[in-house]
Amino acid sequence: MRNIEKDTVMYTDLLQQYLKTNDEMFLTKAKEMSSSFVSRSIYPEEIVRIHQRALESLYEEKAQAYKKSLQFLLESLIAYRVAYEKFEQMNLERLELKSEIQVAANMQRTLLQTKKPICQELDVGVISVPYRQLNGDYYYFSEDDKGIFSVAIADIIGKGVPAALSMSMIKYAMDSFYDETMCPSTALRHLNNLVERNVTADIFITMLLGQYSQQANTFTFSSAGHEPGFIYRAKTGTYEEIDAKGIVLGVIKHTKYEEYKLKLEVDDRIILLTDGVTECKRGDRFVTKQEVIEVIEQFSHLSAQEQVEKVYAYFDEMDDFQLKDDFTLLVIRRVV
Repeated sequence: MRNIEKDTVMYTDLLQQYLKTNDEMFLTKAKEMSSSFVSRSIYPEEIVRIHQRALESLYEEKAQAYKKSLQFLLESLIAYRVAYEKFEQMNLERLELKSEIQVAANMQRTLLQTKKPICQELDVGVISVPYRQLNGDYYYFSEDDKGIFSVAIADIIGKGVPAALSMSMIKYAMDSFYDETMCPSTALRHLNNLVERNVTADIFITMLLGQYSQQANTFTFSSAGHEPGFIYRAKTGTYEEIDAKGIVLGVIKHTKYEEYKLKLEVDDRIILLTDGVTECKRGDRFVTKQEVIEVIEQFSHLSAQEQVEKVYAYFDEMDDFQLKDDFTLLVIRRVV
């Protein structure tokens, strides 16, 4: 309190000298004094009060009109400071949350890592770009010593931390119980029961799980409501939609899934994707499946990995391109 009284006396003297002489020196000293208030946590409204007391001291009754106007300003500044402190607190919490999500995203990338097996008969490429920091898409590769190459692609219907945690659960489940002796339909049935027991009712997971036999050159797969992919037939130069039906994971307990089989010839390609690929936007319209196929075909002369990277870069470099969901594209080509 004594400091405030001392400040008031000093400020009053500076104000009086400035009003009498119009000397900038006194204004400079007042600025220096005001700057010193910052380190002492003296807020703008207290400076207004000091100014108000100075006017009362210098002009007494004549200062009533100024006093009312300053009181008006004082109340406005108090409201501003309260709002500003709330804003600063919210901004601090936002930055902390952003930092925590970045840590979670880094951990997720590490947890969801899956190494592409070296398979002489297949050329495999994959790209997965999250819409935000956390990825709600997942892909999986494995290979056994009998020449069975397994691939899975999944998409969480939902975003953010709950979706990321659910996807981590799927990754753990695949690493824990899945092996190539288990057929795709059985694996999806086990995953469905796991999701149904452990995931909230507002989160669902689509998935396509397939196995390529290097002996029979067949791709056997099952789908849990996943976005239809395509198969490219090199002999005819045409793309066909992979028609596979199945209920998304986590909806109905003890769901059974059908199995489908495709025969692959040399240079045939399987294209798997999530709906983030077909839900990209150019301006105010969605990219069509035909456009996606045309872009995939444009880079078909490249290796599978170069191809998927070029496809994403093609869309990303468009001026009016908008990513609306996680973008995952996977290409498998039979080379021999």
